[in-house]
Amino acid sequence: MTKLSVNINKFATLRNSRVATTRTCKAAIDAQLFGADGVTVHPRPDERHIRYKDVYDIKKIITTEFNIEGNSQEQKFVDWCWI
Repeated sequence: MTKLSVNINKFATLRNSRVATTRTCKAAIDAQLFGADGVTVHPRPDERHIRYKDVYDIKKIITTEFNIEGNSQEQKFVDWCWI
């Protein structure tokens, strides 16, 4: 069976460019409420989309699959993902 995981990076991009008018945690919650099987984020070392704090905050509230794809070579990324 195919499952849908919603990528919320664009919500973070909008938030970053429009001074916090979009909330990434709300996007993650809404994706779940509307039936998504998971939420996907792609943190980058420069944090121009999802920030490491977003990963930490979303992890606390997500009840479906949380798919984190990113630069696992960087220790900061690994530290935040396992908190």
